[in-house]
Amino acid sequence: MDYKTQYQMYLSQASAALEDACAKFLPEESEVCRAARYSLLGGGKRIRAVLVLSVCDMLGGDPQTARAFSAAVEMLHCYSLIHDDMPCMDNDDLRRGKSSCHVQFGEGIALLAGDALLTHAFSAVSSAYFSGSLPAETVLRCVNQLACAAGVEGMIGGQVIDTMPEEVPMTPEELEAMHGMKTGALIRTSAVLGCLAACAPRDVILQADLYAAKIGLAFQIVDDILDVTETSEELGKSASDAENHKTTYITLYGVEKAREMVRRLVLEADLAVKGTMLDDEMLYELADTLAKRNH
Repeated sequence: MDYKTQYQMYLSQASAALEDACAKFLPEESEVCRAARYSLLGGGKRIRAVLVLSVCDMLGGDPQTARAFSAAVEMLHCYSLIHDDMPCMDNDDLRRGKSSCHVQFGEGIALLAGDALLTHAFSAVSSAYFSGSLPAETVLRCVNQLACAAGVEGMIGGQVIDTMPEEVPMTPEELEAMHGMKTGALIRTSAVLGCLAACAPRDVILQADLYAAKIGLAFQIVDDILDVTETSEELGKSASDAENHKTTYITLYGVEKAREMVRRLVLEADLAVKGTMLDDEMLYELADTLAKRNH
């Protein structure tokens, strides 16, 4: 199966998993649930979900467990986007080519919709225990993994740094640390959850984590490149880090050097899984595609 066909297969599985999660946790009768559905089902590349599904598949894990975990990481990711877009954060009116959640439903409902998605992400993960597909100890590891990715050492910690006024530009080390928390933590967790869904050994989990760390940073650098080379209409979002005077990989290195860094990170991601149980064309193509994306 070629990469595009395989990616579309996982994308379809992820979409079905999100529909199932909405039916189970987000009834349409509630306005806050409608707001959560509006953002959750509003499209996107679903990279995190695809990572969960593909890694679990490579390792021979249970596909239903992987689907529940894929829904969880997308719910958590979507919650962060809803909150990031709000006036108290990045103040973005556009997300994925349509009005942000707070523009469409108001700030209060958007805030609570994000909270609902965060909360039910953990419901989705814990369903693996109640369905009997994984033992309690493994499910607890998964819950802890998701919590760490979301918390002050993960996405929240990265967002705190991102919202602080920059009196002086960040150092390269500070910028990488911020993005490692804000963007990289959930991408790494997605790969790890794919391993845990398949009860993979520790060495495989470490290899998946390293691979995901490399593509997560590459993904962020490409974001910075696109922020200065593409229009808001092409990107489907409105705010620009340059306009907000934030340190980016472009302000530190320039576009060409940043592109070199992306190429190096893709090579390092490939080397992280080469010769392992995760030595699969799907992961090589995923890293390469993320590096070459234009939106």
